[in-house]
Amino acid sequence: MSFLTNLDFWFTTLRCTTPVLFATMAALIASRSGMLNLGLEGAMTVAALCGVLGSGFTGSLFAGALCGLAAGTAFTMLLAYFVQHLKANRVVSGVALNLAASGGSVFCLYSITGDKNASNSLASAAFPAFDIPVLKAIPGIGDIVSGHNCLTYVAFIVTILIFIVLNKTAFGIHIRAVGESEEAARSVGINVEKIRYQAMLLSGLLASLGGMYLSMGYVNRFTSGMVAGRGYIALATNAMAAGNALMGMVSSVLYGFGSGISIYLQNNNVDPYLITMVPYASIIVFYVLFSFYYKVKRQGEDSLS
Repeated sequence: MSFLTNLDFWFTTLRCTTPVLFATMAALIASRSGMLNLGLEGAMTVAALCGVLGSGFTGSLFAGALCGLAAGTAFTMLLAYFVQHLKANRVVSGVALNLAASGGSVFCLYSITGDKNASNSLASAAFPAFDIPVLKAIPGIGDIVSGHNCLTYVAFIVTILIFIVLNKTAFGIHIRAVGESEEAARSVGINVEKIRYQAMLLSGLLASLGGMYLSMGYVNRFTSGMVAGRGYIALATNAMAAGNALMGMVSSVLYGFGSGISIYLQNNNVDPYLITMVPYASIIVFYVLFSFYYKVKRQGEDSLS
């Protein structure tokens, strides 16, 4: 357990938290509107690839970011169109699009660059790291929270903003109303379809940021399978959050904690098969604990009523 006192371990935990936190917020804002965004994995994959391609061919980080955001958001809106307009099954549609993104990204990478599994021949841009002036000078804390990629800070700021929007603004109240009771929302004049499309648009933007962080922040290239189930993990962390953005941040950090442990074990020559299962096993354990907590909480509330 010596790694718990290692500052590099906690720094790594925040790095690993970032893409899942973006995806968790993407899942949360969609679920609060009554939608299930099962296309997170595919949206992150598409955004990761297009961000690298856009920045690599233009030489511009801004252009790459726009390409990644546009691609990931368009992917998510395609899922929204299938479910909302065509009334397709949301589970089947989400899984199908994820599979298409997984295979299609490799095909597009090879067709455009000639690389088979990684964009090694393409010099893509990366989001810069950022030092926080005041916190950087604080021993211990500065080593953990300063020096991260700028998207890491964006992820935590966005989480706070989503919490405020959902609880303090008219738009957030409309999203919650649509998700809690579609009929009641319609009865007071809320355009349910419009709100859900807007929620999915935000969901796509957030998922895209998570995908681009992986290929333009965590590492500096696109690799086949680099999302590695984080989109599906986000569905679990969102379930643990129970609709609360701040709890979503906590559950995402718990995943980052598990990922940090796996990296620590990797550096200590532990069996690689054990290493790969640690982050996912930790989420299962934490999900069970959260479920037990919510069950006890509901029983306590029922006993008081």
